[in-house]
This record gives sequence, structure tokens and C-alpha cells, in this order.
Amino acid sequence: MRILVTGANGQIGSELVEVLRERHGTGQVVGLDLNPPPMATDQPSRAPSSNAPFEVADVRNREALADVLDRHEVGSIYHLASLLSATGEQHPDRAWDVNMSGLKTILDLARSRPVEKVFWPSSIAVFGPTTPREDTPQNTVLDPTTMYGVTKRSGELLCRYYHRRYDLDVRSLRYPGLLSYKTAPGGGTTDYAIDMLTQAAAGRDYTCFLKPDTRLPMMYMPDAIQGTLALMDADADALSVRDSYNTGGLSFSPEELAATIQARVPSFSCSYAPDERQHIAENWPSSVNDDAARTDWGWAPEYDLEATTADMLDHLREGAPEHGDIAEGEHKSATA
Repeated sequence: MRILVTGANGQIGSELVEVLRERHGTGQVVGLDLNPPPMATDQPSRAPSSNAPFEVADVRNREALADVLDRHEVGSIYHLASLLSATGEQHPDRAWDVNMSGLKTILDLARSRPVEKVFWPSSIAVFGPTTPREDTPQNTVLDPTTMYGVTKRSGELLCRYYHRRYDLDVRSLRYPGLLSYKTAPGGGTTDYAIDMLTQAAAGRDYTCFLKPDTRLPMMYMPDAIQGTLALMDADADALSVRDSYNTGGLSFSPEELAATIQARVPSFSCSYAPDERQHIAENWPSSVNDDAARTDWGWAPEYDLEATTADMLDHLREGAPEHGDIAEGEHKSATA
């Protein structure tokens, strides 16, 4: 049985596909996105080999997805295709359609086939202004203020419903902002951190679109991938959460990241010009409690802010692949 990854060209999807192919074999992992994968001339490290299966399709197209699942004999699905927070506010109707219609299509098709497990990512965007901002509990008030957050909370409830009603093994994490040197940000409010590090590595200053003291949960991509795989590897009976697990990694503000960068790049300077994304960030937690994930399936991130900053800067300076242009399409991996 093969593995299907939707949103395979996105920030999470592109890296998850690589790791899954290393683990299970290139031919066992099928990528799917609205567009073909980047070519070798654009991003050599992400270009597929000749035997790497890839499908170009819209996750809202039930017939096309059914054909992919049947033709490739898919046994597990990582459904990552989504519109993110800032992009979703610009196109709320499309965000609802892509995020919710795509998820329901996947769940409907999975429950009528021999699909063992489905992974779907949620986000800290499910929290809101009345949610405790510090050490946000696993079970708490959820009042999202963005269409992205609304779709993520609705998706959590839908996943839990399909587990209870149809016994479909759906698993989920609430990702914080994700940092990666390999791919471009995809329209998220936390993307300032990647931009800041990229500019610093290139010897340029940076103007941040959030206020300097806006602390948000973050995570380095290797931890996100490791956590995703650990959750999918866990025994189903050990899982006590069937909407979505809180997962914490880092928690820092723009000024804290800037100071950490300046310790390695003394010439770097950061200024601040908050825009509409500041309002989104102010409704999210500054840190989350992830005790349930740690207890149930051994969640344990490895990277702190210093280690993340050092590794990001090292790779960016070494001429790691340039952040490719990811169009404002539907199949970006979900983060915040």
C-alpha cells in the first residue's frame, strides 16, 4: 500500500515527501498538488527522480482523487493542502472551499477504502482572544478570528466525528509557525521569522510586519516532521486526543529572534512596521501546553531558538536552494 501526500509542493509537504521516500522508498510515496513538482533547474534538492509518483489534481475533485487512491492503492494519507491565515483573509470563500471541501472529500473517500490512517494538520489559529495566552491548555476555549482558524477548528471537529462515527483513524497536530530554509513561506502570519533569517543570511536588514514584543509559538521543520511521523507511528489505543494535539516547540518574539541573529550577524538590524497581520497574531497564544502529546506518543522537540537560528543561518549561507516562488494557489502545506 502506498502513501499519498496532498499539498506536496508546499512548505511542509515538500520536506515530508522527501523523508517519507527515504523511509519507505521513492516509489511508495505519491505526491499530489495543483502544479507539477519543481524541476531540477529550479530547485535541485526538491526535484523528483524518474520513479517518484506525482499527480496533478485539485483536492476538491472527488473523481480525480478517487482515481488516485485506487490506481496507486493508497493505504495512508497525509492531507496537507490548505490556504493559510493571511491568504485566507484575502480570499475567505476560497479558503473555506479548499480547506473544508478538500478535507471532507479526503475523509469520505478514505472511509470507503482500505485506508489505514489519515493525517491532517490543524494550527494555533484555532485559538482566539478569549483563549489563555500563556501555556494554552489542550482543552480550552476555541474562538478563532480568521477564516483559516474557523476552517481548522471545523476540520478538527470533522476529523473527530469521522473517527467516532466511522472508526476512521484520523490523527492531527496543531502546528505553530514553522521555520524552514528549504521552501518559501506560504502566506502565514508567522512567516516573518523565515523572512528575517533569510535577509540576515544575505547581509540585509529587515522590516518586520509584527510588533517587536509579539511572542508566538514556533517550530523548526525537522521537529515538525519528526513529530508528525511519531504521531502516525503511535499505537491507536494510546491516543487520547482525536481532534488535534497541541505541540509546542519554540516561543519567541521578533525582537528575541533579532537579538539571537545579531549574536551571529552583528551588522544585522531589524525595524518594525506592523500591518494587518498584527491583529491576527494578537489573537493567538504566546505558548502552548503540549503535555498530552508528550504523554501519549512521546513528543519531544530537539531544537531551541539558538540551535534553530544557527542551523537556519548556516544552511542559508551555504547556498541552500533559494526559496522558490510558490504561487498563491490552493495546495500549500498548512501552518499558521
